[in-house]
Amino acid sequence: MKFTDGNWLMQPGVRPAYATEVFEASQDGKTLELCVPTRHIRHRGDTLEGPVLTVRLSTPMQGVVRVSITHHEGGVQRGPNFELSDEEVTPQITLGAERITFCSGNLTAEVDRATYALSFCSGDRLLTRSTLRGTGYIRTDGGAAFIHENLALAAGENVYGLGERFTAFIKNGQVVDIWNRDGGTGSDQAYKNVPFYLTNRGYGVFVNHPEGVSFEVASERVSQVQFSVPGERLEYFVIQGDTPKEILTRYTRLTGRPALPPAWSFGLWLTTSFTTSYDEATVKSFLDGMAERNLPLSVFHFDCFWMKAFRWCDFEWDPDVFPDPQGMLARLHQRGLKVCVWVNPYIGQRSPLFREAQAHNYLLRRTDGSVWQTDQWQPGMGIVDFTNPAACEWYAGHIRRLARMGVDSIKTDFGERIPVDGVAWFDGSDPHKMHNYYTQLYNKVVWEALQLETGESALLFARSATAGGQQFPVHWGGDCNSTFESMAESLRGGLSLGLSGFGFWSHDIGGFEGTPREDVYKRWVAFGLLSSHSRLHGSASYRVPWLMGEEAVDVTRTFTHLKCRLMPYLYGQAVQARETGVPMMRAMLLEFPQDPGCDTLDRQYMLGDSLLVAPIFREDNVAEYYVPEGQWTNYFTGQTVSGPRWVRETHGFSSVPLLVRPGTLLATGTTDTRPDYDYGDHPTLTLYGVSDGQEVSAVIPTQQGETDFTVTVRREGNTLHVRQSGNVRPFQLKVAGNEQHFSVTEVPTTLNLGG
Repeated sequence: MKFTDGNWLMQPGVRPAYATEVFEASQDGKTLELCVPTRHIRHRGDTLEGPVLTVRLSTPMQGVVRVSITHHEGGVQRGPNFELSDEEVTPQITLGAERITFCSGNLTAEVDRATYALSFCSGDRLLTRSTLRGTGYIRTDGGAAFIHENLALAAGENVYGLGERFTAFIKNGQVVDIWNRDGGTGSDQAYKNVPFYLTNRGYGVFVNHPEGVSFEVASERVSQVQFSVPGERLEYFVIQGDTPKEILTRYTRLTGRPALPPAWSFGLWLTTSFTTSYDEATVKSFLDGMAERNLPLSVFHFDCFWMKAFRWCDFEWDPDVFPDPQGMLARLHQRGLKVCVWVNPYIGQRSPLFREAQAHNYLLRRTDGSVWQTDQWQPGMGIVDFTNPAACEWYAGHIRRLARMGVDSIKTDFGERIPVDGVAWFDGSDPHKMHNYYTQLYNKVVWEALQLETGESALLFARSATAGGQQFPVHWGGDCNSTFESMAESLRGGLSLGLSGFGFWSHDIGGFEGTPREDVYKRWVAFGLLSSHSRLHGSASYRVPWLMGEEAVDVTRTFTHLKCRLMPYLYGQAVQARETGVPMMRAMLLEFPQDPGCDTLDRQYMLGDSLLVAPIFREDNVAEYYVPEGQWTNYFTGQTVSGPRWVRETHGFSSVPLLVRPGTLLATGTTDTRPDYDYGDHPTLTLYGVSDGQEVSAVIPTQQGETDFTVTVRREGNTLHVRQSGNVRPFQLKVAGNEQHFSVTEVPTTLNLGG
């Protein structure tokens, strides 16, 4: 929200009061408390009126400083609140005569007593600072109150994150409102709004408010990020990190790490699509067609119309098209498939469950006690009130019943259209806070129900989220169009989401709205199967490959086989995401923060730490991508390219720029027909660009996310020294560009490359 009108004026009806000096400072245990008037105190008479702000600094973990700014403290603090970790950390606090310092790990907050200039430093390096008139309490003529903070941006400093945003990748110059909306992928609205950003200057900022947060990202003041919330209180965290990865690791320690998806989920998913006609015979024809064409399939998804029209959600299979659902699910399992079904958190009025939910107070109500209803989406629908524990158990019971029937995963759609005016939640939650936070409760209920019933890692395919939602993967990008432009905007959204703490992400291969051209479909297949999760899905038309021509079948087969072979590597990267919070699909700046050439890149990414992927978004088959420093190797051809440089080349549909990073020991498996197999069964480990004296390692995971074994190779001239830890199992060792293959059965061992 903009409060100023240019450099000198205020917006009409806006009355600001800015933090001006520190009148008193005290230490209460591990908290620094500051009394901050909004005018200079010259004499006792100046203490008689306010506003006066109370600023408290504390730390939940090393390298993180919490800043709480309060005007009036007597208000009722209604939930919900983000669930955050709070570790036992003792800060170093110094109450100097001129300056006050608060240190947590490598992060120091310094306050100038005379001006309340609040700076954040890492060692001797300034990260950011609250500028003149940065901390403000705002009143409007209409009686509204806001608190804002402004943090400075240095020349060349870029802002990233703020959730899954489809606008420009670098957020500088944008106005971003953290407010979940169902707006597709082609606007400034977002399904997954996260009040967290990081910059290329060594820090991130998390605004600890589930309600709407307004960000002016170098838009009101072009050298500042301003964030504001309505009310009498603002709290934010500054998170230090020497690298963007370290920032994400700390942020996800604070808000929650992603769970590890089961290995089977990394294979190809196929759906019925949304409004298409289908029954078990249709599904069988799709599955037979995939099998006849040697197209490996891991998951089949039933979209909305597995239930009767007007009755979503009643959790009942439509008997007119699925008369034997339990038998059908058993038949799908016999084919080696997992099954996913669609749900949403709304109950249509024609659903038999509506009256039951109404009678037991399971639905969101208006302030007059009536059920809140709308005709948008399902006629007369109500919204399940997940602040009511009994409603959670009721909803979870239906999910568990589906799981017992044979459903393996749930697509949790919607969760964004949550009203705020004239509604009353069961537990008295603040409606404005519940708007964004609702999705967290919704996904958590479904996740825990699946986990309880299946006894293994649960799996969602979720559309909406907020901070902390990364704990319940997987999330997909929402409703995109079937165009190259929409394919690119989807990738921008996914990279922004990854920079907001989400480890796993997917999208509708081929686009959701409309029917893609054959070239769009084939290029999207390559992109989709080089994403963490891969789903063919559409709206009014099917997405089976043969409807796009025989070449589309070949392309789908090529990239599905490739992903299955890469699973020893990919699942190891998934384990990293669980352990560190660093996403599988990484913006280039995550891996190469010292290379300014990577700062703006949003049409390519790193898949894990070792594979560079540059999807093709053009009908002329031209790829343009940037190669960082070092000698990289094309995975398909073995040709090398040295960076830093831009590359422009033409690719057929069965190819895409897929480069292996120098200094990589890449693990691939022996199976190309499924993603879940024994990754330690004779894998091939290939050395790429390992220089003399360099040592590299590869970790082979189990399907449970544990380490099966680790192989370490050190090169000395033409000699390779190989050792293994963990289980001792045989493997093949190759050197890229060398025709020799070594079968390693005993370790440690020494191998000679010849020459």
